[in-house]
Amino acid sequence: MLDGGVLTVASVNVNGIRAAFRRGMGEWLATRKPDVLLLQEVRASDEILADHLAGDGWDLAHEASEAAGRAGVAIASRLPMRAVRVGLGTGVTGDRGRWVEADLEIAGHDGAPARTLTVVSTYIHSATAGEPSLDAKLAFLEHVTRRLTKLRDAGGLAVVAGDVNIAHREVDIRNWKGNVKNAGFLPEERAYLDRWLDGLGWHDLGRELGGEGPGPFTWWSWRGKAFDNDAGWRIDYQLATDELADAAVSATVDRAPTYDARFSDHAPVVVEYDL
Repeated sequence: MLDGGVLTVASVNVNGIRAAFRRGMGEWLATRKPDVLLLQEVRASDEILADHLAGDGWDLAHEASEAAGRAGVAIASRLPMRAVRVGLGTGVTGDRGRWVEADLEIAGHDGAPARTLTVVSTYIHSATAGEPSLDAKLAFLEHVTRRLTKLRDAGGLAVVAGDVNIAHREVDIRNWKGNVKNAGFLPEERAYLDRWLDGLGWHDLGRELGGEGPGPFTWWSWRGKAFDNDAGWRIDYQLATDELADAAVSATVDRAPTYDARFSDHAPVVVEYDL
């Protein structure tokens, strides 16, 4: 639970929960001890997810993909989970397993009333420029924008985290010149982050607390020497409302010390909030 009022929220694309645990995710969890764990690309059933997190006192919420071995997002919380909402109501089959949100209860201190923290785990589509997959991604991003607007307008404490599959600016990708025409760094994709941050007022805590860059990156290809050369992308985020951003005290990318120590091709993004 909360340690001295500090809430630790970790978000990570696990690239398959079973594979991640085989590679050592359990050891990372035991060391890091997050209060809230937001997972993407779970690629498993409710039962398999629960089996891997069994015995740790988690409340769980999960939306699996309709296709076996694809997508899937989950929330694991040590705080009481009061409400769960899955999906964005797009009606598109390929959008399943990409959005889950929960309202968590934060106990009040010194007689103060309990507060609600809304947490979201999202896995936004990857895509290929010029292909229908990019149209599907942009359509999903429109639904995300509408939901972010409602969450912002509701006020209070909220964080939307996960693998957005978009590097926002040049400092968020090592080889930006070689990727200006590739999905993940297209102007029309990056414009959504502009809208969320500049237009809607969400806070990119990885950048605000992590320095001006380049990096720290959160994804590196398994192939070649991308990880060893830190030729990565920053595509994993924790986006917070004003009130929650005011409570954020640190943001860290838990980059593995060596290639062999990685449990995913993504690194966890961990933010501590003094609540």
